[in-house]
Amino acid sequence: MNEETIKLDTLRFYWSKKTGFKIHVPKFSVGQGEKVLLLGASGSGKTTLLSLICGFLSPISGNIYLNNQRINDLTADKRDQYRSDNIGIIFQQFNLLPYASVIDNIILPLYFSKTRANKIINQRETAFNICKSLRLPDSIKDMQASKLSVGQQQRVAVARALIGNPSLIIADEPTSSLDNDTQKNFLELMFKQIQENKSSLLMVSHDTSLASYFDRVIDINDILMRED
Repeated sequence: MNEETIKLDTLRFYWSKKTGFKIHVPKFSVGQGEKVLLLGASGSGKTTLLSLICGFLSPISGNIYLNNQRINDLTADKRDQYRSDNIGIIFQQFNLLPYASVIDNIILPLYFSKTRANKIINQRETAFNICKSLRLPDSIKDMQASKLSVGQQQRVAVARALIGNPSLIIADEPTSSLDNDTQKNFLELMFKQIQENKSSLLMVSHDTSLASYFDRVIDINDILMRED
């Protein structure tokens, strides 16, 4: 692939001198439209790495490029805006607004990103169509998120990440609460939507059984050097 959605080099970060936890990423990239699975055990640094890529954390040194933009150069406010415009995030706990409707949860990112909102003519209709593509029943569009099953909440979280066609989808252990059959169905639906959007996907997990679904599988220990 010629274009890289994510490019990291000589990246260093540490939480504090008290914890002694430091990481160093000499080189890592995700190509445009590529689906990458990053494997690692709990505490291995997966979530820290995602937080750096998303701009929630700032590195001590090194480079983080998203779509050729070096986000280290941006102020905190501009990093937040760049993330809103370019990244859809699927959190492990979904982070839906419990008393808001399904549709209102899905269109939430559009309030923070004119870039994504301007790609859509009718926000609520687009959100509803994504729901249908993810095989959510028509009847739930006005339901509160707190009334949904775990599997339904998961698909709503995917729809929220996808709306407005962000170039990158970040997924943090989104299948951890699913059984094998449900997991397979969920991944197939998510991948279909991501492929239609032509987005890149970086998903982290500890589950090696997911490997066959991805273009590339990387063990975090192969890219991340712990400097304790």
